Amino acid sequence: MTQTILITGPSLAPAAADVLTAAGYQPVYVPAYTTGDGLIDIVHAANPVGILARMGRVDEPVFAAAPRLQVVSKHGAGVDNIDTDAAARRGIPVLNAAGANAVSVAEQTIALMFAVAKKVIPLDRGLRDGRWDKPGFQGRELAGSALGLVAFGAIARQTARFAKGLGLSVSAYDPYTPAEIFAAEGVEQVQDLDVLFTNCDVLSLHCPLTASTKDLVNAERLSRMKPDAIIINTARGGLIDETALANALRDGRIFGAALDTFAQEPPPADHPFWSEPRLVLSPHIGGVTTAANLRVGLEAAQGIVDVLAGRTVSETRIVNRAKLSISA
Repeated sequence: MTQTILITGPSLAPAAADVLTAAGYQPVYVPAYTTGDGLIDIVHAANPVGILARMGRVDEPVFAAAPRLQVVSKHGAGVDNIDTDAAARRGIPVLNAAGANAVSVAEQTIALMFAVAKKVIPLDRGLRDGRWDKPGFQGRELAGSALGLVAFGAIARQTARFAKGLGLSVSAYDPYTPAEIFAAEGVEQVQDLDVLFTNCDVLSLHCPLTASTKDLVNAERLSRMKPDAIIINTARGGLIDETALANALRDGRIFGAALDTFAQEPPPADHPFWSEPRLVLSPHIGGVTTAANLRVGLEAAQGIVDVLAGRTVSETRIVNRAKLSISA
């Protein structure tokens, strides 16, 4: 009987798919963001031994529909769309591919920062609408500004390297990263998150979405920020209280923001973000480049093959390893 690997998305880099087929597994693809009974029916039919998680949620109903499932591997770093606790209760390791898309997401972070600061979108729109908005326009220079990073993992460190090359000073808050890593990157370590919010000109989010980081950007912290501050989020939408951000932008309490990710994806049609000119938006594509898709796909696929073959996988890649130990 052919063993299947379910890919919760419509595609995978061909070289990554080849990793699965070369090991004797049959990839089964799921239409983008399939949910509910439609997803469960596909899972039942495939009865996979592994899931390569891309789009949509992988949770207890999915696990219950896949009795042969032995491993879940995320196509990326963030695993908030996977119920890692439910997986641990069933003895299923959840892997991620942290760092494989760092360059692409860091590039998107820098691109969004410049798009907001230089008002690229409204200027482009004005020209297309027949306006010449040069009279009275006052631009903004980013060199010399202070960039604050929330978390200091692979993507944040790459963002810091780019930013320093552009003349920004960089500081970061991350209580889980050793001081020597900050020192090696030439980045100031900030011990108090609220201090970071108060002092930075640009704040960029790079932490995972957990119970403790949900709504990390809230009305109180937004009130601490400089009136010309910019917020960039290429991490997870739930990190921001979207109503509080929309209110701060509407009232001119911060200069602008750029978001590649949202609490609900895609956001609803009546979301207040759509009418906010100080916002630059992109549809969670920071890591969606040919180069990153290849690296992430290869790492995610190889992780599945290695686990199923009984080979050792780095503990740092097993995001629910602590709870797996408890379940065991």
